[in-house]
Amino acid sequence: MQQKVSFDDTNNTQYPEELSSSIDTNIQHIKQAFGNSGDLIIREFSMGKPLLHNVASIYVNGLIDKEIMGNFIIEKLMNDTNINNLEEPLSPNKLGTYIKDHIITITSVEIVSDMKNLLSNLLSGQTIVLVDGSSEALNCASQGGELRSISEPTAESSVRGPKESFTESLITNTSMVRRRIKSPNLWLETRRLGKITQTEIGIMYLNGIVSDKLLNEVRERLDKIDVDEILGSNTIEEWITDDVYTPWPTIFVTERPDVVTGNLLEGRVAIFVDGTPNPLIVPATWNQFIQTAEDYYLRWSISGFLRFIRIVSFLITLLGPSLFIAFVSFHPELIPTPLLINIAAQRQSIPFPIIIEALLMEFTFEVLREAGVRMPRPVGQAVSIVGALVLGEAAVSAGIVSSAMVIVVAATAIASFTIPHYSLTDATRLLRFMMMILASTFGLYGIGLGVILLVAHTVSLRSFGIPYLAPFAPLIITDQQDAILRLPKPFMSKRPQLISQKRKNRN
Repeated sequence: MQQKVSFDDTNNTQYPEELSSSIDTNIQHIKQAFGNSGDLIIREFSMGKPLLHNVASIYVNGLIDKEIMGNFIIEKLMNDTNINNLEEPLSPNKLGTYIKDHIITITSVEIVSDMKNLLSNLLSGQTIVLVDGSSEALNCASQGGELRSISEPTAESSVRGPKESFTESLITNTSMVRRRIKSPNLWLETRRLGKITQTEIGIMYLNGIVSDKLLNEVRERLDKIDVDEILGSNTIEEWITDDVYTPWPTIFVTERPDVVTGNLLEGRVAIFVDGTPNPLIVPATWNQFIQTAEDYYLRWSISGFLRFIRIVSFLITLLGPSLFIAFVSFHPELIPTPLLINIAAQRQSIPFPIIIEALLMEFTFEVLREAGVRMPRPVGQAVSIVGALVLGEAAVSAGIVSSAMVIVVAATAIASFTIPHYSLTDATRLLRFMMMILASTFGLYGIGLGVILLVAHTVSLRSFGIPYLAPFAPLIITDQQDAILRLPKPFMSKRPQLISQKRKNRN
């Protein structure tokens, strides 16, 4: 009977679908599949008397915990004496089952018989045990290696609340959520995406609270991803988002386990990607991006006041420079006379139109911001602060820009720093330039037209079937308990209506 062969078109290699009964043949095929890579470690030895069995352990260096592999696999196999006291010598086919049931003492041992699963398990950080004469192998859980420890959040820091953030390990991230939700209804589905990278993906949700329609939609969108590489959650985000052309983020990204926990309890779905410390949360609405984890650790009145400040800062970031341009260029009668005289005096020596002046200052600040982010942290902070001070003062002294424009741009930049989520900040920075161009062309009418178009576009957006501006459009009165303001916890008795279609009451 002809042996079935699998073909891997990513590296033009062939290997049999089923394992051979010859240990040398299996080792040869594994080496061939890995291209004789130097990090593929193969240890061959013998066990049992008087009938010696040839055994081999195979693993990828750097992906396993060597203490587990050495103490609970290799040592147990080489030093086992019970196999010598058996009434009858074990056949190779029964030896694998005997090792699984009586020798290896790690938590998870499975029997595999096909080469594709064996290779996938090796690349997942597991140790494979082969027995000569048997067409089955043992898959031993031994994942480990060097991993980053749990640290404080960097992008979503808070004064109160937990001081831990996700890491690049999928198992570590899901366990951090399970420590907070000790319920058997917290379900996790895993799958692999990427024909080359074989990246492990985890879908976490609360059974009985999550909507079946939402869950099926998440599964369908993930199953449609057919690419070679999945390098992080950002790749997943671009594949499953509802509208790739909108500047607004329609998928929520976080690094905090408590934020994921709160969203799961509302009926949302979290998507974890191995190798990425930023899981995705769907569906997402606009008001999520002005909320922080600290809002729920502060008194409700304080958190409401801070949310109001963030909304005002968002409007300043979006419309601040464009309003200044419109007032000075088209509607000077709306400016108080003393202030108008000062602005006009400052602009007498400026050689550029106000729109060129504004674009020049905004572009310069964006360059300084990007330079501060990309350079080493101590140097980056110095470049951002010193660069802004020196360039701003020098530009005013040289008569290139006015002092009023420097104040407007600086106030806009400071306001943008209050937006808690970087994805919303980036979208607002981009839209700000469009508003400036409209303001320089049509004045306040251009700003009004831009706001109308932006609101119409935002209202039309959906995130996994949920309106992006919910609970404002459509207006849902009961969901206002945690929208712009946050009511005291005893009054937040209901989950968002459009998110959870099952258990709507929190009590």
